[in-house]
Amino acid sequence: MNHLIIEANFFRKNIFSGIIICIGIMCLASCNNTKYLPKGETLYVGSRIKYVSSDSSAKSQKAVLKDELKSIILPKPNFTILGLRPKLWFYNIAGKPTGKGLRYIIRNKLGEPPVYASSVNFEKNRGIMTNRLENRGYFKGKVSFDTTTKRKRTSAVFTVRPGLQYLIDTVNFPTDSSELSKAIRTVTRRSTLRRGRAYDLDVIKAERIRIDTRLKQRGYFFFSENYLLAKVDSTVGNTKVNIYMQVKPETPPQARHPYRIGDVIIYADYNIDTDTTFSKANAVFYDSFYVVDTYKKFHPRMFKRNIRFHPGDIYNRNDHNLTLSRLVSLGVYKFVKARFEEVDTVDDRRLNAMYYLSPLNKYSAKAQISALTKSNNASGTDFTISLKNRNTFRSAEQLSLSGFIGLETQISGQQNVGTTRFGGDLDLLIPRVIPHIGFGKNSDFVAKTRINLGYEYFRRTDQYTLNSFKTSYGWVWNSSITTEHKFNPIALNYVLPTGITQQFNDSLIKNITLARSIEKQFIIGSNYNFNYNSLAKPNNKRHNFYFNGNVDLSGNILGLLTGADVANGKQKKIFQTPFSQYVRGETELRHYLAIGQPRRRQQINMLASRIILGAGYGYGNSLTMPFIKEFFIGGTNSIRAYRARSLGPGTYYARLKDTTTFFPDQPGDIKLEMNTELRFKIVSVVRGAFFVDAGNIWTMRTDPARMGSKFSKNFLNELAVGTGAGLRFDLNFLVLRVDAAFPIRKPYAVGGPKWVFDKISFGSSQWRKENLVLNLAIGYPF
Repeated sequence: MNHLIIEANFFRKNIFSGIIICIGIMCLASCNNTKYLPKGETLYVGSRIKYVSSDSSAKSQKAVLKDELKSIILPKPNFTILGLRPKLWFYNIAGKPTGKGLRYIIRNKLGEPPVYASSVNFEKNRGIMTNRLENRGYFKGKVSFDTTTKRKRTSAVFTVRPGLQYLIDTVNFPTDSSELSKAIRTVTRRSTLRRGRAYDLDVIKAERIRIDTRLKQRGYFFFSENYLLAKVDSTVGNTKVNIYMQVKPETPPQARHPYRIGDVIIYADYNIDTDTTFSKANAVFYDSFYVVDTYKKFHPRMFKRNIRFHPGDIYNRNDHNLTLSRLVSLGVYKFVKARFEEVDTVDDRRLNAMYYLSPLNKYSAKAQISALTKSNNASGTDFTISLKNRNTFRSAEQLSLSGFIGLETQISGQQNVGTTRFGGDLDLLIPRVIPHIGFGKNSDFVAKTRINLGYEYFRRTDQYTLNSFKTSYGWVWNSSITTEHKFNPIALNYVLPTGITQQFNDSLIKNITLARSIEKQFIIGSNYNFNYNSLAKPNNKRHNFYFNGNVDLSGNILGLLTGADVANGKQKKIFQTPFSQYVRGETELRHYLAIGQPRRRQQINMLASRIILGAGYGYGNSLTMPFIKEFFIGGTNSIRAYRARSLGPGTYYARLKDTTTFFPDQPGDIKLEMNTELRFKIVSVVRGAFFVDAGNIWTMRTDPARMGSKFSKNFLNELAVGTGAGLRFDLNFLVLRVDAAFPIRKPYAVGGPKWVFDKISFGSSQWRKENLVLNLAIGYPF
């Protein structure tokens, strides 16, 4: 028993030593995987490519070709890390479980079965690799292999001799006088098949698709890339090939001619029981469309703005796809389907375009309750209910009414302060730009006008009450699926403090920051937000990016017209409240580096990084920006080693002598934040992460109440740095996150180095109490 107590104390005081010992034990165990092999079997441990070539052009492709050839070798060996096979080890030590207990989980969830050398068809892999070389233009390429077995482990070496890569000498397109051949010749200007370029089967396939796409833009609705045949003649000598692009003889007549649009018929309220027998008597003719809508649910003008085809137009695949995308983005239809039907005409070939639109329910309601725990030791709950009308004025206008109530209390800090908040929002989204402006007209997404009205009541126990009124008018539009713009030419926010207690009022004399947090505020201005997110379009790219930029202006024109100058005693008011005058900008850039092969990547293992830059300046009618527009740092989605909104500004440290009162939020005019996080899969839905966060905020002007807060040329020496690790439980519809973090650089450290590595002591309860911060949150931090 004493031995166990000593051992437990050792691991508690030397946690990293304990981890190293555990890893060492697993390493030793992993080395014995081969003892579980059946008699006569060996473990396949992988293959490598030996590339032999004297050709300079082949050598330039060496790395790419080696990676490509290695990727097609099947099956893949067991997962390895640092030369170990931990998943195979878990599989082996679990034995053969009879039920679905712990051993079953270890074997089937943590482990993976061994890959035997007998299951690898090396000759078949050699043939596939030879074929791949031919597809890349190495028609005389040769591949051989040799296997080696040592200590029950089998590996292979594939020796690749690609030879000379064949180049394109001539490219010949159809030369006859048919309508289709003429159309093909007109779209060859941007062909990727060029004289002198290397022969590549994938490039030929891409060229067939490109020609088909361009023909679809010219009315060839029934054409397909499968009707194109590329004949390759490799007998011309000097490692050259001639390519002959031909139309297959069996191509049907419909595919050989362009089509125009006939009637455009819209079934605006379609379901499976709808009678689709078209009759002009039961349809409304509007502009150039026939709209079938028995119950008059939708005004026909909605379709005029979003359907791009009109009778007599040449069929165009871009307009086809654009129409479908715009109808979907209206947000009122759950299914959108288009069908084109060939009709007999005397003069030309025509297609009737029919759209089948299945509406969502006009009304919907949603209620949500959530619990939260913050890094400032506060816990609470939110309850939200929302109602939506998806077709308010019969043109897909969406009217949303939402209300919320939230309660929060400090449960383990040095204070006992609770907050109550409730309020509501009224949102109207109109699927067009009012007044009419041309932006977003040719986008796949409908540009929308957004009108918002909102109110929030915020009560902090025994301190103060804030009443916030807001309204805005602006537009939202997407230039692509990855790019979004928001512009509010009018944005108003009025904050009215009431119910200030005497205790809180007395504290304002000592702390100007707290006084600013409850000032009357009237913000009248404009703002613009630009967002780009490459992950909005699913992809297997190794690099993905996110960018968000925001510009916020308030009171600038008003200040110019009224001659506001608070520094010289000329403060101007609206409704007995000084209006805010400032300029503010903020940018955020994220980079996601996927780790692993593209087919296996699936965004599970990645290095995610972020940088945030922000600055704001109050002038004219304001000495500072409004408190709600200031920058804050620290918390679950910021620098996680510091409690929410508690860091900075600069070298200032907001520790009150009377810590039983409250912890003030610390605002700044300038913000710099950098984060990087290594995310990896542990098992099933459990992900892990190691992270480092750095940054701080500063003031533009000297703040006598917070010495050391002003931005200076030494700002890099005033950065705070924190690090830690966490777990993420990714349930697809919800991500639960737990992070533990601690500071490794403190900008407010007095009389000593900023870095505090030498003071880290996980075994000290006092150190943990002062430095270790636990963050519980929903969703990834960025």
